[in-house]
Amino acid sequence: MIDAGQIGRALADAGLKHWIEPANEAVATRLSVSAHGDFPRWQAALARLDEAGDDPAGIRAALLGLAPWRKGPFTLRGVTIDSEWRSNLKWERIRPALPDLAGERVLDVGCGNGYYALEMRKAGAASVLGIDPTVLFVLQFLAVQRFVADPAVTVLPFRLEELPLPAPVFDTTFSLGVLYHRRSPIDHLRELRQTLRPGGRLVLETLYLPGDTAYARTPGARYARMRNVWLLPSLPELLTWLGRTGYRDIDVVGTSVTDTDEQRATEWMTFESLDAALDAGNPDLTVEGWPRPRRVVVTARASG
Repeated sequence: MIDAGQIGRALADAGLKHWIEPANEAVATRLSVSAHGDFPRWQAALARLDEAGDDPAGIRAALLGLAPWRKGPFTLRGVTIDSEWRSNLKWERIRPALPDLAGERVLDVGCGNGYYALEMRKAGAASVLGIDPTVLFVLQFLAVQRFVADPAVTVLPFRLEELPLPAPVFDTTFSLGVLYHRRSPIDHLRELRQTLRPGGRLVLETLYLPGDTAYARTPGARYARMRNVWLLPSLPELLTWLGRTGYRDIDVVGTSVTDTDEQRATEWMTFESLDAALDAGNPDLTVEGWPRPRRVVVTARASG
């Protein structure tokens, strides 16, 4: 499904020959019928996509077979995937922090279906390696690649902590919407630094809590209906984490409050979205009583 030779070339070109063996093992294990109960259905959707040719109705039906689409939008051969997230809005907030990616070797950690990785490539990156453990997202990327066909962008089914580190070869590493899903955010920041060459750039986007003092809190069972949110910092606390884990030149690019124009249910993602996660009587709070989602973009340089 992913060509082993392509994996080998992409990783070797990035100076990551020691990642080739675990990459091939992960692809063989995770992109297989035994990996997920829905894998045969997703495989069939990819096959229908190949059979659709230039027929928009056939393309649309095949791509819907890979729903839910969380990140986008994509327009592929006249078919627009109206994803849950209007990810272009986040990219517009991030892009001013990146005056130039020209010629850079880029890593996108937790890349989802590759939406941002493809935007990084459009911004001039020489190559982009995306990693994400979610099988469906990797298959969605493979579907998009049938139209984009850019060999300089690769997505593999990994978590960062599963890869041999250090691997200080990347000019820029992105971690967008990942930190709060990690049981140990400090370890995640250290692992990200180990992917960067000395002076390489981290672009971090994450949730934060309001307040001018340094503190962090762990939600109970859920935050904004999400089960896997482990630790939310205030901005001063987040900046402290970055300083303590080996970053310098830390810059807060901007903050935003997530609204239902940016994140919502659509035909391509029909499950509960942000509107169901906010208190109907006070939309400044989540249904659990936490401050509604606020996001920050931070850049920093790897010390050393």
